[in-house]
Amino acid sequence: MDTSDLAALTERARRLAAGGHRRILGIAGAPGAGKSTLAARIAEGLEGLAVLVPMDGFHLAGAELERLGRADRKGAPDTFDAAGYAALLRRLRRPEGPDPVYAPTFDRALEEPVAGSVCVPADIPLVVTEGNYLLLDEGSWAPVRGLLDEVWFLDADPELRVSRLVDRHVRFGRSRRYAERWVAGSDERNARLVERYRDRADLVVRLR
Repeated sequence: MDTSDLAALTERARRLAAGGHRRILGIAGAPGAGKSTLAARIAEGLEGLAVLVPMDGFHLAGAELERLGRADRKGAPDTFDAAGYAALLRRLRRPEGPDPVYAPTFDRALEEPVAGSVCVPADIPLVVTEGNYLLLDEGSWAPVRGLLDEVWFLDADPELRVSRLVDRHVRFGRSRRYAERWVAGSDERNARLVERYRDRADLVVRLR
């Protein structure tokens, strides 16, 4: 990650946070593009002005994916609770009263979502959210783009992105052969879908 680029992006996010009311910044991109890393660095750089709420907390649980017959393509758009994610974004846009809003995260070691993992205090001016499908204009994902004040599309070198994905699967216990097969199939199908919507972003980010 180029630090000069990161500094400029953090400053852009800081201006968004200074708008006088709660704003939501989305960071979209294909699997393995580096969204979670960039989002975390932006939130950290704002030093208490932002909280990171990942889209991945809305993965359907493994048991539900098995019931629906979708476990073999986990990570596809219909393996998330997109309507639930949109409902959370609506709550985050307009906090009611002094109580915090709690959001889920995704535990990669467990391969399951974990409810109530992220606390978003009512006085936090910026929520940073990241995920593959923030720009989709299909089905239950369609409202999401309109609930985000600004969306950045993270464009990564395809070879680096695939390498990261394979390494991630191996790190969490998969064999390299399994990881390469999964990435070439499920992850790359999802990547091609995500790329179709990049023009809906406010900014395309290419970090070196």
